[in-house]
Amino acid sequence: QLKLVESGGGLVQSGGSLRLSCANSAPGLNYYAIGWFRQAPGKEREAVSCISRSGSTTYYEDSVKDRFAISRDSAKSTVYLQMDSLKSEDTAVYYCAIPIFFPENCSTRTPAPGEYDHWGRGTQVTVSS
Repeated sequence: QLKLVESGGGLVQSGGSLRLSCANSAPGLNYYAIGWFRQAPGKEREAVSCISRSGSTTYYEDSVKDRFAISRDSAKSTVYLQMDSLKSEDTAVYYCAIPIFFPENCSTRTPAPGEYDHWGRGTQVTVSS
């Protein structure tokens, strides 16, 4: 049973860094692409980044390009989201999930939350200005 768990969130000052982790209790996570999404208060959930099963394909939302980096460690069955140069507008709850229709690949267009499943509970990221 896939059950994703996000961790690594916290309170950080503007310009600071955090590394989020997305893990599963079993190695099953290694067989899937993983998407990171975020949802700020009063806003819709939006895609942030995605990494394919092989790690060869990645996606970044325009506002996080050159600041965020997604990676995966198969030995630890974990996907990471390194977030640098954080801004107040990055404040949100961050979630990871697995694509439903093409589980090994990231979408060629902006990933849509409705096309993902096995959501974790999320981890809060708060960036103070």
